[in-house]
Amino acid sequence: MVVRSNSVLFLMVFATGCAPLLAQQSAPGNSAKPKLQTFAPGLVEQGQTLFLQNCAFCHGRDAGGGETGPDLTRSKLVADDVAGDKIGAVVRNGRPEKGMPRFSLPENDINALVAFIHTAKNKADTQTGGRRGVDVADLQTGNAAQGKEYFAQHCTSCHSATGDLAGVATRYQGLKLEQRLLYPHNAEANVAVTLRSGQTVSGKLIYLDEFTIGLRDASGWYHSWPAAQVKYKVDDPAEAHVTLLGEYSDADIHNLMAFLQTLHSQTPAQ
Repeated sequence: MVVRSNSVLFLMVFATGCAPLLAQQSAPGNSAKPKLQTFAPGLVEQGQTLFLQNCAFCHGRDAGGGETGPDLTRSKLVADDVAGDKIGAVVRNGRPEKGMPRFSLPENDINALVAFIHTAKNKADTQTGGRRGVDVADLQTGNAAQGKEYFAQHCTSCHSATGDLAGVATRYQGLKLEQRLLYPHNAEANVAVTLRSGQTVSGKLIYLDEFTIGLRDASGWYHSWPAAQVKYKVDDPAEAHVTLLGEYSDADIHNLMAFLQTLHSQTPAQ
């Protein structure tokens, strides 16, 4: 368990053995190199179980990044952490502004999480063959002028740099921005349904499968029909993104990303 005072870190022995909670080792003759933090195997195993239960959905099973959370093995906070002095505070208090909740865990559980995260970082640091994560800098290597030209040719029928995409670089950064570009989700689709009587009802597509189609009209009313008994035409803007996936070159994507990252103004044009 780690207990902090104004000037001292007290390290308690792991309850199931004599192995210390933390052993610090440094390379001989290289005092500037960050010290390697190692932990009792039992504590690491306990931390892995807790991590899978509480953290893996966002940060990945190996702490290398997941659906919404960053790669903890490359985190500066983890690199600067000593025996949980920084990780512990984040676990206890959360980061609500980034969507991370606080966790009310006993100290021994937090120590176990710290042990697992540092062990995962140690393992990641020894691996070769390139990193799995993506830095913001990786997505700033394109030509913004050429990206703007590509945007004008392929994207302006649905999007506007001063309209719906105003401030997009403020709302999304790095990989999240690229994911929105390549795989947009929650994009609204319109649909026109023609009934057997010849009447046409249009609105936002709400539901569609092989059995049922449903929409919400301009007045807010929801309508649905058996899909086999009507004719319908869906206008889905995201389909254009699907088509472009097979046409992009690497340069196109890098250039588009460079251009999109210039869109910081959050005030749409009137």
